[in-house]
Amino acid sequence: MALTKSRNRWKFIRWPRIFLSKSILWICGWKYKYAVSTDVTKAVMVVAPHTSNWDFILGRLFYNALDIRVRFMIKKESFVFPLNIFLKMWGGIPVDRKNPGTIAESMTKKFNEYDELIIGITPEGTRKPNPHWKKGFYRIAVQAGVPMVLTYLDYKRKLGFVGKMVYPSGNYSEDMKILSEFFAECTPCHPENYVTPQY
Repeated sequence: MALTKSRNRWKFIRWPRIFLSKSILWICGWKYKYAVSTDVTKAVMVVAPHTSNWDFILGRLFYNALDIRVRFMIKKESFVFPLNIFLKMWGGIPVDRKNPGTIAESMTKKFNEYDELIIGITPEGTRKPNPHWKKGFYRIAVQAGVPMVLTYLDYKRKLGFVGKMVYPSGNYSEDMKILSEFFAECTPCHPENYVTPQY
């Protein structure tokens, strides 16, 4: 299953990766659940809580298993040969972290350039307790006119959940209430490192 139906045309090429990811998750006792429309071709995937490096590894396995092509923002300095080859393969998009004010604009341009684009963002910006989420994910969604797809990893239930789609209203505080309630459902890898976001 994927956020974009057109990707099913080439699914036979990706099948080994899908099968391997599903097998690893099954062996490890993890399940996954998907409750978002497959008609969406562009979105900001909001991933939280982020308290461990395992989040990225498991997240990648889940995206592969669900056949979702998720891309991530990575500082442009990391894109040097030969590391840049692997970063691009894993969906990395170079951004200028030294000028954070330009990121939302550059990502909006990316959304305009591509017919299909899902960008994954961990709004906490750190694996330590942080009640003040970075607002870049919200600015990107508003400026690009795309929905936010809420996703979490529940370590208690061993469940990866792509579970809610929220179109930004432009009222950050009101929309954050929805996000906060959604992410309160799960248990992160290190619960002591997650606090309810303030908005």
